[in-house]
Amino acid sequence: MAVGAARSDEGFTSERAARVVGAACRAAGLDGRGAELIRFGENALFRLASAPVVVRVARGEEWLPKARIEVAVSRWLAGEGFPAARIVDDLEQPLFIDGHPVTFWHLIREGDRKATYGELGGILRDLHSMTLPAGVEFPAFDPFGKQELRIDRAPIPEDDRVFLRKRWRELRDQFEELSFETPKGPVHGDAHVQNLMVDDQGQVILIDFEAFCFDHPEWDLMVTATEHHSLGWQTDEQYADFVRAYGRDLYDWPGYDTLRRLQEFGMTTWLMQNVREDERTAAEYRRRISALRNDDAPRDWRPW
Repeated sequence: MAVGAARSDEGFTSERAARVVGAACRAAGLDGRGAELIRFGENALFRLASAPVVVRVARGEEWLPKARIEVAVSRWLAGEGFPAARIVDDLEQPLFIDGHPVTFWHLIREGDRKATYGELGGILRDLHSMTLPAGVEFPAFDPFGKQELRIDRAPIPEDDRVFLRKRWRELRDQFEELSFETPKGPVHGDAHVQNLMVDDQGQVILIDFEAFCFDHPEWDLMVTATEHHSLGWQTDEQYADFVRAYGRDLYDWPGYDTLRRLQEFGMTTWLMQNVREDERTAAEYRRRISALRNDDAPRDWRPW
């Protein structure tokens, strides 16, 4: 369902996303009054006050295929009984409102703890062991799919844009030289511990499927390996729990350094989209882009 025309010149802000939520709820027959913004990143996520539903607003029309993948993944995992976020089944999904794909999800009521790195390793091991049924297809992993859009549209200095385009071309060349020995299978595509939630019954639930694909499992191990070995975001014990649960440390693979550079590049271009939201975001972007310009510099990045 499409409502309204795209107005991409306005840019994607939390205020604009809130207006889209109101229109989407009216189209879906829901009450969007009092919707609360709970996260603003690649997408905007709002919790409805009127129902246990989370509304997810994507940045623009280009993200519509990703929204369709999210819906398909949720339905597939639900059918398999896999612990994952569930779409609201009795609504047409995704909606397309004022140029933005919108999806509706059942609210996950969180418990009193966060997921552990051991749980992340375990749930990835289980996901990677699954077999897609006949007729279900997902795209290959594409570390470059959104990068050009981000670089073109982000409100960053022009010299940063020139540098990022050059780095993008370098990374594409390195990507072409990668050689994988593992079989392809279901891959989450953005497998960090923040994409796990623990509900009030203690169940660990996988969320956020927009990067879901059919490819080599290394793409899911890349995230936590980079966060540990390059950024130092986990203790040695936490990372050891992840490796034990999954059964592999990507750091030992010859292609790790290329995947590390791809991951750091994506983490930077993801953040730079929102530098106008507040000075804290802008400062972290400056920290990250400075580090990208010097591969040998220590990464004192902050988790986001």
